[in-house]
Amino acid sequence: MIPLKDDNPTSRQPIVTYFVIGLCVVVFLIQLGSQSYRTGQLFYSYGLIPSVLMGHDQLPIDVYVVPAYMTIFSSMFLHGGWLHLIGNMWYMKIFADNIEDNLGSKNFIIFYILCGICAAMTQVLTDTHSQIPMVGASGAIGGVLGAYLINHPNARVLVLIPYIIITIIRIRALYVLGFWFILQFISSGGGVAYAAHIGGFVSGMILILFFNKKVRRKTKIVKGPWS
Repeated sequence: MIPLKDDNPTSRQPIVTYFVIGLCVVVFLIQLGSQSYRTGQLFYSYGLIPSVLMGHDQLPIDVYVVPAYMTIFSSMFLHGGWLHLIGNMWYMKIFADNIEDNLGSKNFIIFYILCGICAAMTQVLTDTHSQIPMVGASGAIGGVLGAYLINHPNARVLVLIPYIIITIIRIRALYVLGFWFILQFISSGGGVAYAAHIGGFVSGMILILFFNKKVRRKTKIVKGPWS
């Protein structure tokens, strides 16, 4: 089930959404021109390595670039290849604009980063001794999907179903995102950080409730009791 677009208009330009997409693309193009990307060293320098973050291991001096805690953030903007990048940015484009519209740009930045942190720590805590670098925006985007499920479960999403005969249909976001979430549980292998996807999704569902209250409270204050 591949989402193509949603029928859910916004009232403002999703500046942060476009910025994050643009930044991830620029970073990936820089990666492609880097010798350390071809050798894999770049992922050890800027990717999140659970065993290093938890203090079980240390990076060699020639690989160490930023403190371990900073890789929680740097890893969110790295991608392992074109398909990894395109897949993440496609989901970001379809679903993030509505959440930014709901929260406003400043709150959306905070929400996105918090989801990324929660996703990363979920993956870390599943195996604190792992020496495999984790990279990608998938966890933070998972948080966006979780928020979309809460705020727009009945929005219609145009999806492509490539099974025997290719079919394109419109179904509720509840089913599209529910399917995505279940898929993270039943999938395994391939070097994919499924725990981060799950952690991001669940954190997004929880955090959006607090952010929604914050936005509503601010709106009431701006309007005033006489509105």
